[in-house]
Amino acid sequence: MTIPARRDLPRHEMAQHRDGRTTSVVIDGEWFTLTANERADGSLGEVFIRHGKQGTAGAGLLDSYAMALSVGLRHGVPLADLLRPGLGVSFLPSGFTSDPEIPRVRSVVDYVARRLALDWLPRDYRVGGSVR
Repeated sequence: MTIPARRDLPRHEMAQHRDGRTTSVVIDGEWFTLTANERADGSLGEVFIRHGKQGTAGAGLLDSYAMALSVGLRHGVPLADLLRPGLGVSFLPSGFTSDPEIPRVRSVVDYVARRLALDWLPRDYRVGGSVR
């Protein structure tokens, strides 16, 4: 059995600056923010999802989902393998989004999986059926 090796994001002495992307989206009237930070090699390193008031069940569950994605990435799990279970997951809010590239989703988890796939996986990999 192979034990995954942990790969932490680099820490700088004076500041912790990481390149990344923050996407704000509205799903069926609910506002969400997805932040994806990259490693020095340009690969995805960590994920944060914010929604509503801190301390609510929804915010806590989305924090947990983002932490699970980040821990998987830190331990070398391929991004496609982390995203695949989230595709098509259905719960409210669902429906139309403010993102023109992803006009309709079944849930925020479905949206996050699709947005991260579009932003971080090669096009031929997505089209080839590994992540849809």
